[in-house]
Amino acid sequence: MIPKIIAQGGWVMAPIILGSVIALTLVLERLWYFLSIRSDLKRFSEEVLSMLRAGQIQEAFESCQKTRHPLARVFEAGLEHADEEGAEMERVMEREGSRQVAHAEKNLNYLVVVVGIEPLLGFLGTILGLIQAFMAWEKHSTSVTVSTLAAGIYQAMITTAAGLLVAIPYFILYHIFLNKANNMAREINHYGDELLSVVRKLKKETV
Repeated sequence: MIPKIIAQGGWVMAPIILGSVIALTLVLERLWYFLSIRSDLKRFSEEVLSMLRAGQIQEAFESCQKTRHPLARVFEAGLEHADEEGAEMERVMEREGSRQVAHAEKNLNYLVVVVGIEPLLGFLGTILGLIQAFMAWEKHSTSVTVSTLAAGIYQAMITTAAGLLVAIPYFILYHIFLNKANNMAREINHYGDELLSVVRKLKKETV
């Protein structure tokens, strides 16, 4: 049944199916990334900040190295420059934070391109199908039947449906991943500011 429907959709179904495979690959890659960095950031941040307040800078640094999360990489970069000026430490953390957020958004631009193209391919198939139907109508003139027009009408409906069926779920997933990346950016800024505040306070106490 499905192969027959695909065949009736015409050659436009080939790029639509290819786009769906590409989108699925990108979604699975991003899903694996976000699942692999799942962590209790509040607990991790409190542990690191508690170590710093206790003067255990090396222990805090090692805790960051053991944690698989972008925030840990930002903390790690900051602690490596903890003995430098506050402005330099802040710049290093901002650069690392931007790099981590960019990594979280990796491939999302390709996913949104596929999401945008799929309905257009469906509409292209619709136009081609209607052209085919009208050409059949013109050819058979007054003797035209529904079966004569069926091939073009089938192509018009099938390709439109296929394009939308691919685009809609991946459009939703794109925004879910984008929201996760934006949340990550906010968390990095929030907890990063807390780390800078603690380090600055420690420096003042040691002066």
